[in-house]
Amino acid sequence: MQRVQPDIWETEVESPFPGLTVHAYLFVRDAGNVLFYNTGHRHEIERMAALGGVAYQYLSHRDEVGETLALIHERFGTRLAGHIAERDDFARVRPPEILFDRRERHLDTIEVIPTPGHSPGSTCFLVDSPHGRRYLFTGDTLYRNADGGWRAGFIPGHSAEEDRETLAESLRLLKTLEPDVVFSSAFAGEAGFQELAPGEWPGLVDRALDELLA
Repeated sequence: MQRVQPDIWETEVESPFPGLTVHAYLFVRDAGNVLFYNTGHRHEIERMAALGGVAYQYLSHRDEVGETLALIHERFGTRLAGHIAERDDFARVRPPEILFDRRERHLDTIEVIPTPGHSPGSTCFLVDSPHGRRYLFTGDTLYRNADGGWRAGFIPGHSAEEDRETLAESLRLLKTLEPDVVFSSAFAGEAGFQELAPGEWPGLVDRALDELLA
C-alpha cells in the first residue's frame, strides 16, 4: 500500500481481467478505518492491519464482490455496506450489515450518493477529510481513462441502452459536487485518482457526458 493523501492509502494495483486495472482505498481515521471498494490481494489485508485494520467497507457496486470480502471481515470484524438493489450479489460472499437506497450521511463524514446507470446499485461516496479536503469515490460510474480524462461507465454491448440516460442523470448530479480529489475504482490510465484545481470538476464531467450521449 502507498499513501496518496494524508489519510488515504491506495492498495497495490491489480488486474482482474485483461484491460481492467483497479485499486481500493483505505481512509484512515480515529473512529475506525473505512475501506472503499475491494482488493483481491491478500497481503494487502495484513498491511491494512498495520494501519489499524478495517472497521467498515463500502462497495460502490456489485463488480467489487470477491472472496476477500469474507477474509477482511474475518480478520477485522468489518461491517460491509452497499446498495440494497445489489444485496443478493454481495450476499454470494457475505450479506452486508449496512444497506442504503438514498442519499444520506454515514459515520459523520461520508455522504452516500446513489448513482445508478453502470449498475442498478452503483453508488458514489463524498468524504469530508479532517485535513480539509473533500474526496469523491466514483466507483465505475465515472472512471479515469487512458488519456487522463474521465469517462462514464457505460459499456457498449454490455450496458442496456436505457442505462445511458440513467447514467447521464447520475453524472449531472455528480457535476454539482465540489471535490478536491476524485478516486475511481477501475481505471485505464496511469493513475486511478486525480487532484483537482478549483472549478475544474464540472468541465471534466461535461466532457464525459458529451461522450456518453454522442
